[in-house]
Amino acid sequence: MMGEEERLPTHSDEVQENEQQPKNGIRSSCCAPVYWFKMLAKELHWSFVFGVIIVYGMSQGLGGALARVGTEYYMKDVQKVQPSEAQVYSGITSIPWIVKPLWGLLTDVVPISGYQRRPYFVFAGSLGVIAMLFLSLHKELHIVLALLALTAGSASVAIADVTVDACVAQKSGSHPSLAADMQSLCALSSSIGALVGFSFSGIFVHLIGPQGVYGLLTIPAGLVFIVGILLKEPRTSSFAYEQINQSFLNAGKAMWKTLKCPDVWRPCLYMYLSFSLSLNISEGMFYWATDSEAGPSFSKEIIGYVMAIGSIGSLLGAILYQYGLKDYPFRDLLFWAQILSCLSGMLDLVLVLRWNLNLMIPDYFFVVIDASVSQMIGRLKWMPLLVLSSKLCPPGIEGTFFALLMSIDNAGLLTSSWLGGLLLHILNVTRTEFGNFWLAILIRNVLRISPLFLLFLVPRTDPNASILPDEVLNSKEVAETRAPDNVELVALVESMDGR
Repeated sequence: MMGEEERLPTHSDEVQENEQQPKNGIRSSCCAPVYWFKMLAKELHWSFVFGVIIVYGMSQGLGGALARVGTEYYMKDVQKVQPSEAQVYSGITSIPWIVKPLWGLLTDVVPISGYQRRPYFVFAGSLGVIAMLFLSLHKELHIVLALLALTAGSASVAIADVTVDACVAQKSGSHPSLAADMQSLCALSSSIGALVGFSFSGIFVHLIGPQGVYGLLTIPAGLVFIVGILLKEPRTSSFAYEQINQSFLNAGKAMWKTLKCPDVWRPCLYMYLSFSLSLNISEGMFYWATDSEAGPSFSKEIIGYVMAIGSIGSLLGAILYQYGLKDYPFRDLLFWAQILSCLSGMLDLVLVLRWNLNLMIPDYFFVVIDASVSQMIGRLKWMPLLVLSSKLCPPGIEGTFFALLMSIDNAGLLTSSWLGGLLLHILNVTRTEFGNFWLAILIRNVLRISPLFLLFLVPRTDPNASILPDEVLNSKEVAETRAPDNVELVALVESMDGR
């Protein structure tokens, strides 16, 4: 990642207009990503690209991968909870992502010491460092305290995410033709970071244990803190804090006016239902793959490698979307992605029923295929929804409204997780009993068909076109909430020279 960062142009070294790109051959294919990065750096400013890489690549990608594997083993081996309980607990720790509109509203309308973005990055990084240190240094935490610390760590990532999402949404409004490219940059950074994180996660859990992994997670949180230190934005010295209530009121009116638009609430309803109806039983799958006598009994290292290869599938999905699918209508992409999601879910059923062994396919090889295909299809479904969400944000409250849309998605994921935990409990899937687990997988796969009947809620429009009607874009409520968008990162050299 550092190599990519160093190749990005600085503000004083803009990409030159007369650079000639190779037009064909192997060299053209190899250099295409480099020119794509240069194009984004030129059009959007290099600091924007840098910020996305830090938050998405380091905090969410690498940090999220380490946290996922570490937390699964922490719940199973340290807290010793049942699969259904672990599924519910994973939903609890995701609650900060559901209240993302609160973080977005704060970043949009409540500056701190005259700054609108920097303090929130600093706070997010500090919160993450404290939470991860608390988990790593206390050996026998009660489950309630552990959940509080995990939720605080999740809030740290969520606050950083919503702050950078505000920048992405602003850029999507000012550069609508690059909206898909920006989401691809976010997805690529996240996927590459996850690939690196998952590759080493199993090794770290084996060597230093889940709580040692939490200690390592202070590094991504610290990097988020540094982003807050380096962020440059105009200081609002004349901000009237007594007008905060009016700012909240104006933002609320703008959000409500936008949500009442059928072109907005219909895709929001689809996003929630499509996620909530795809039941999440991943904790049951994890326990079966590691503890079941009839299962493959994978080691920690194997679990990490499988997830790493799965993240390659996610990366391939982002690349496929960027270079082949980003110009297709949203509804068409979501239709085929949902069909493929239903089919890929059957691979879990084949594995649990051990049909792969009847076909002479080893467990490890089959699980690798399953993880790669599932992650790729999941990314292909997620990408158009992200682009659609970015285009539904009215100017002035981009951070708040994009956070609202993402919180709708996360509410769907929370519902999916809790319903999955309930299903595992009803079918009596425990740490030692997996007799009905195949039935849970079958029910999940059948429910994945249902979002196909809701696709009429998604607009069949050109992804490069604006979706919001003029009455929303030009409304009085939206105009009153508009804020400057000249946020950039200060070079470290400049900050040192200024001391």
